[in-house]
This record gives sequence, C-alpha cells and structure tokens, in this order.
Amino acid sequence: MEGPVRYESHGDIAVIRIDNPPVNATSHAVREGLVAAAAHFAASPEKVAVLVAEGRTFIAGADITEFGKTPREPHLPDVIHRIEASEKPVVCVIHGTALGGGFEVALGCHYRVMLKGARIGLPEVNLGLLPGAGGTQRLPRLIGIVPASEIFTSAAQVKAEDCLALGIVDELSTADPFEAGMTFARKVLAEGLPVRRVSEMSVPPTDAEALAALKKKVAKANPGHVCHLRAIDTAVEGTKLPFAEGMKLERAAFWDMMQTPQRAAMIHAFFSERKVASLPELKGVEPRKLAQIGVIGGGTMGGGIAVSCLLNGLSVVLIERDAEAVEKAHNGIARTLADSVKRGKLGADARDMLLADKLLVTDDYARLSNADLVIEAVFESMEVKKDVFTKLDAVCKPGAVLATNTSYLDVDEIAAMTKRPEDVIGLHFFSPAHVMRLLEIVVAAKTAKDVVATGFALAKALKKVPVRAGVCDGFIGNRILKTYRTAADIMVLEGASPFQVDKALEDFGFAMGPYAVADLAGIDIGYLTRKRLAPFRKPGERWGEWGDVLYEMGRLGRKTGHGHYIYDEASPRGRPDPEVEEIIARERNAKGITPRSFTDAEIVERYMAAMINEGAKVVGEGIALRPLDVDVTKLFGYGFPRFRGGPMHYADSLGLAKVLASVEAAYQAGDAIFEPAPLLQKLVAEGKTFADLN
Repeated sequence: MEGPVRYESHGDIAVIRIDNPPVNATSHAVREGLVAAAAHFAASPEKVAVLVAEGRTFIAGADITEFGKTPREPHLPDVIHRIEASEKPVVCVIHGTALGGGFEVALGCHYRVMLKGARIGLPEVNLGLLPGAGGTQRLPRLIGIVPASEIFTSAAQVKAEDCLALGIVDELSTADPFEAGMTFARKVLAEGLPVRRVSEMSVPPTDAEALAALKKKVAKANPGHVCHLRAIDTAVEGTKLPFAEGMKLERAAFWDMMQTPQRAAMIHAFFSERKVASLPELKGVEPRKLAQIGVIGGGTMGGGIAVSCLLNGLSVVLIERDAEAVEKAHNGIARTLADSVKRGKLGADARDMLLADKLLVTDDYARLSNADLVIEAVFESMEVKKDVFTKLDAVCKPGAVLATNTSYLDVDEIAAMTKRPEDVIGLHFFSPAHVMRLLEIVVAAKTAKDVVATGFALAKALKKVPVRAGVCDGFIGNRILKTYRTAADIMVLEGASPFQVDKALEDFGFAMGPYAVADLAGIDIGYLTRKRLAPFRKPGERWGEWGDVLYEMGRLGRKTGHGHYIYDEASPRGRPDPEVEEIIARERNAKGITPRSFTDAEIVERYMAAMINEGAKVVGEGIALRPLDVDVTKLFGYGFPRFRGGPMHYADSLGLAKVLASVEAAYQAGDAIFEPAPLLQKLVAEGKTFADLN
C-alpha cells in the first residue's frame, strides 16, 4: 500500500502505519488508507493487527485544511466502523496525543495501549461542535456517562495514568510505539483475547445527582454556549438506544452544531489565532538571540513577566530601585513559583533551580550588560520611562532589544531617548503576565524588522498570542476599550445603571461587565487615565465623572471593599451599591439630563457599535493590520466571548449596514466618539465585510 497509510506483515501480526506528518491528521487520504488497510487485513492470514502512527504523535485531530470544504467519503465514522467491525482483534497504540477524531479512531479499536506521557482528548467544543465520530456514544459505553461527559465538555487532555485508571486503555508502556504494539499483540495471540467492540458494551449505571451537578457546572462555566449541554444530552439519549441509532443521533447533533453561528465564530477564532503571527514583513527575517532577559520593575507586571520567562527556559535579570524593593520583588516571584508548584505545574526542585540559577534580582543596572532583550515594566509615566531608557541606552550591549511594556504611551517618544531607536519596540503584556496569553507587539516608526521578529519569537517562546500593533494612544486593545467604555458611561448618564450595563453584557457573553472590571482593576487606574487624557478631550465630548467621585471617596473597588459594588463576607463577588446610583443621579441632575430607560438589547447594541466602529478606525489607520488582529486582541486580552468570534466577526454576522446604522444614530445624537469610521462606510458602500480584509 502506498500513501499515508502502510500495511506490513510480521508473521501472525499485521502492522498498519499512519504516516501523515506533522500530526497524522485524518485527511481524506488517511481515511481512504485506513479503509483499504482494514479490507486488506480482513482478507489476509494475519491474526491480529496493530494500528500505530509514525512521528511525534498519534492522530492529533482532523485535517484543518479540509475545514469549510464539502466532506469527501469515506467519512470518519464509517472508517471507524470498518475498523471496529473486524472479526480479528485490532490493537491501537497511542503516543503523543490522540485528540478529537484521533481518539475516536482509538475507541474503534478493540484494545488500546498508551505510552507514558501520552494524552487523549475530545476538544470539539472549542470549535462550537461536539464529537461526531462516536465520541459521545463509545466513550460513555466504555467508562460511563459522567466521566465521559467531563472529558468532552472540558476539552481537557487526559494523561496516560488517568486513562488507565478510568479504563480507557488496557495497558501503559515505556517502549517505542511499534514495540509496545507488538508486545500487546503477542499477548492477544498467546491468551487468545477476543474481539472486544466498545459499541457492544453496556453503559455503566449513571449517578443521576452527579450528572445533574455536572450539567449545572458546565452551564455555569460556559454561559451562552450551546454545544456543551447538547453533547451531554446526546450522550445520555444516544446510549439509551441501540448503538447504530445512537450514532444517528450524534451525527444529527453534530450537523446541527455545524450550522450554528457559534461554530462559525469559533472556527474564525481558531484560524485567526494561527494567522495573527503570519506577517509578510517577517518572511525570511531572522530574530535576534534570546537567552537572557532583563526586566525593569518587580511589581505585579514586572514580576509576572519574569515568571513567564523563567517558566519557559529563559534567564532573567530583574532590576529594582533599592535593596528593599529587590527583596520584595524576589519574594514575590518566589511566591508565584511556589503557587505553580502547589498547582502541579512545576516541581519543587525545578523551582529551586530557577530561583538559584536562572534569576538575579538586583538594583545594579550594569548587570544588564549581557541581556539580549530588556523589558521595562515601571510606573505608567512618560518621564519615568524616559529615565529608564536613558539608563538602558548606556548599559545595554549593541544589538540588545529594548522593549517598553507601556499600555498607552508613545513608543516613538520613548525610543527617541536612545541612540538606537531601531532597537526599541513595545511589548504590551497583560496582567497577570504569566497567565494572560495576549502580547501586543507595538512597532514604532524606526523599529528594525529583526527586532519585530524578535518580539514574535519571544511571544512564541512564552506561549503567548502575539498581535502586531502600531503606535497610537492605547494601541489596539486599550484604544478601543476607551471608546466603548465611554459609550457605557454615556448610557449610564442617560439613565441606565452600571449594574444593568454589566448584567446585559454578561448575558451577552462577557465574563464581567465594564464596571465590575473597573472594580477589579482598581478605580484609581481609570481615574489616572481620565486625568491624563483630559487635555485632549474634544469640545462637547461627554464622559462620566462619578468615577472621580468614587476615587476621591477612597472607594477604589475590590481592594477597598467598595467601588461600584460592595465587597464583603456576604458578597465576596460584589453586590450593587445604592449609594453609587445616588452619586450618578446627582451628576445627571447637575448636567441637566433627564434619565430614560434602556433595554438590555439597546445596551448591547450601543456598546458593540462603539467597539466595532473604533475597531474599524484602528484597521483603517493601519494600527491593526487586519480585522482579525482586532478580534484576537479582544478575545485574548479583554474577555470578548469566544463563541461570538471577536467584535469584527460579530459585526459581519450582524450585517455591516445594520452596525453602521447604529453608529450613525448614536453620532447624530451628539456623541463624537461615534463618528463613523471611513472604513466601515466604505465596506457598506461596496457590499463587503471585514472578513474580506483578512
């Protein structure tokens, strides 16, 4: 047999090898090859077959190049049925990962051997789908409804030891995949082990209370999503039926999910995450060396950046201002690493090695002389940052990349403090930096291409999602945030309450509304931003001043127990504070505003119109290269609901003409922040979408 599936005879044992690099995806050729191999095995004298994959992994999922295309026969469920229907035993060897359809193939085999360190998973819910090749029908028959549902609703990868304990696999091995399979095949022959089809097994008894608790937990963890609960219901109802009927139910549910807007949105998010680092300007450009990283500032952000670097194999020299601050920063990093040990993400010995050998915390800037890249993470003040970059210019070696972690400030102005502006770049991390995946890579006017490539290389090393941004106040994420947050404040001035705004947006899919977020971040952050931007406000521009009143009252949010919400033992997550509504009412009265009522739908429409319109301006001005860059920024840094795909994808799903009408109505009401984006107007006039620009 030629192609990505090969058939070999080893005496009484047949070996079916899948070799479809890089991840042995279930492409059309692989599916055809497996059917042919199953037929060959049925007609051959070999008594047992071993299904094994070449390379670093078993089948790690579907072929993403086939997404969106008309499926071609043989379909994966039929392929798996052909394997399972064999009258002679088939042994599957799992190494690396067996994900999605790959794990479903393994479930269609009669015996499963797993290499230590391997993992399985059914991540279809991450694409707005549910398992469609038997995952909701075979896995519950093998291990029970509740544990199976936990696997396919969490999309988590299950390690080998847990698979053995659950009964998913029959044996663990430390041999290479071929030898592991041959050893188990010999056992099948020696012991006369029969064909054992998962589809013919009876479902273990289900604990009704445990199932109800799981459904409640899944619904709470995935608000707005439809696929998770549909997957559980499909498993429950399908396993009450004969297997063939259960499979029909699963396929019907799978195709229902394929048609949902959520599936389209999550596929968009999936591909955008992969496209965002693909920049024509970096093709053929080699990044600079990355081994030793310097960090200036050991507070929450600087400490988080240092931890992220340490956990990903980089050495760190962290600079603080004096001996007391040095000790505090070192202790903070040690605590964060200790938490990683507690959560099983890091061994105690590894933590000790990182602290002893990979981290230096000092107040001596001269210790940065060998750093390949230095990240400034000090107080958000232009004067402070200019002082830092003047020092870095003096002590850092030629070719070292000098990066600022500023959230808003002009990177060109910072770069001008050095004699090497081509080496300066913005690297805007999000807090906590060792957890949050977004990294805005801000390219200044004179930033060299290999410095940009180095920023992207650092993002890859730190397992971040990088987005290229241009220089403006707030770059992509915070610039758009300022606009839609102002839109929310205007609605509150007009009569909505902060609590209604938050609830409407949480119902839309955000984990938190803007006022709950303000309390979490600290009301002082918003206050300082408003003060900084006050001189640049346009005549007649409206904004809410109650945040300044809260600041002056010492109500800084969660950290003081009072902000927009009250935080105490009775309400640790916060409850609405009537006093805040009184403060806002006084402001409305002072400004001569007669409050009106808002529907939740109206709040969402106005909020999203502001976000989309500013996103269109950001793309139109070249601050973001493509609409997908805006989507990825909002998805990974600002809690935009993934099942809606990002604001620009969401705009396309609504229809850009409808969005523009909302923007124009708000602009005509007198709010300058809603001045229609030329790009949005152009796309509507031409009948195009944001997706056309991706």
